[in-house]
Amino acid sequence: MAAVADEDMTAGTPVLVEARLRQAVSVWIVGLLVYLLAVFHRSSLAVAGLAATERFDISAAQLATFTMLQLLVYAGMQIPVGLLVDRFGSRAVLLVGASLLTCAQAGFAFADSFGVALVARVFVGMGDAMTFICVLRLVNTWFAPRRIPVVLQLTGVLGQLGAIIAAVPMTWALSHLGWTRSYLLAASLGIVMVVALLVVVHDAPGSRTLRGPALGIAEIRASLAESWEHPGTRLGFWMHFSTQFSATVLGLLWGFPFLVQGEGLSERAAGLLLTVMVIAVMTAGPILGWRTTIRPWHRSTLVLGIVLAIVASWTVVLTWHGNAPLWLLVWLVVITGVGGPASMIGFDLGRTSNPPHRLASATGIINQGGFYASLVLVIAVGLILDWRTPGGSSDYTPEAFRWAMSFQYVLWSIGLVQIWRYRRKARARLRADHPELWAAQSGAILA
Repeated sequence: MAAVADEDMTAGTPVLVEARLRQAVSVWIVGLLVYLLAVFHRSSLAVAGLAATERFDISAAQLATFTMLQLLVYAGMQIPVGLLVDRFGSRAVLLVGASLLTCAQAGFAFADSFGVALVARVFVGMGDAMTFICVLRLVNTWFAPRRIPVVLQLTGVLGQLGAIIAAVPMTWALSHLGWTRSYLLAASLGIVMVVALLVVVHDAPGSRTLRGPALGIAEIRASLAESWEHPGTRLGFWMHFSTQFSATVLGLLWGFPFLVQGEGLSERAAGLLLTVMVIAVMTAGPILGWRTTIRPWHRSTLVLGIVLAIVASWTVVLTWHGNAPLWLLVWLVVITGVGGPASMIGFDLGRTSNPPHRLASATGIINQGGFYASLVLVIAVGLILDWRTPGGSSDYTPEAFRWAMSFQYVLWSIGLVQIWRYRRKARARLRADHPELWAAQSGAILA
């Protein structure tokens, strides 16, 4: 692997080691800031819903189309982006992604019709999709293997600050500067990031750019087939699938209505609970990264435990007679929030199961899992709420929300079965391919 291993670093002089570590941190910080900006742009519409309905004269269903389309574009772009990163390197794809985000947000600033705005958000989704995989590839290339799980968790956690940063500044800007100037100001941040990428980021130590071999259709199909064929990749996919969707759907669309209409909380209390969920995400990430580093053999066990805890928490809330007490809802959002960083463990499975030239495409495959599950759940909750609400009203009842949120059990059931299947296959594959590593991690003694 191209990672800067601890052994390799200690072979040089202390000055060289320190200089390389400083460069690795600088590269990571710039990549992280680009990812944070992508999350900022992704979330910037969340606080502009009312302004968007007035500007484009659209219904609530049309407004929700923005969110659905962005999720679909993001998920659909993961494999193509992974292939691009394997071929052209992280730096080049990050530059394209940051440029797309900047142009798309500028276009959204000037959009005066629903159709034009929709096209702009499609390109926001495309630019967003080009950031995360690139940053993960940079982390795997620049950092020592023992540091990678923790740095990956920090990347995911700190990147989500973009959603928090988008809330207050964009709310202030929309009320004081208006639509066009607010989104133009947001777009201008991308220019700074493009310059930083050009100056600071290198694909690998000693190489500004790395290029993989040119791939034709047959080679692409073979590469993807090899990545998907490895049970470690599939295990990572189903871990990501099973852990992420509950927190994503709560934070993205249905959490606020569920807490207010389904559980009878005030709007202020519901907002505070969703903030608690974000804090849980940020707190759990480094802890899970550390745990993954010291106990790599038990990564799937850790994920299984977290998913079962999420299932148990939702079961208690959904079966509670009447509105659940506040302490129970606090516990629900905390344990559900832990599922966000738990999904990052899937990427560590992809890292240890694939060679460097397939790493980005394998990461793209894994990253699809949680977003497709989230997309299915977002749509299912909306359909079930409409089905269980008389007269097509948007005043949903607690019973309707219990029916709707119970759809999660379908996804959890699929995910848990698949995690259990593929962890057995992944461990068997490790034993066949690398018996010494299997013995070291599992604690077994080879005959």
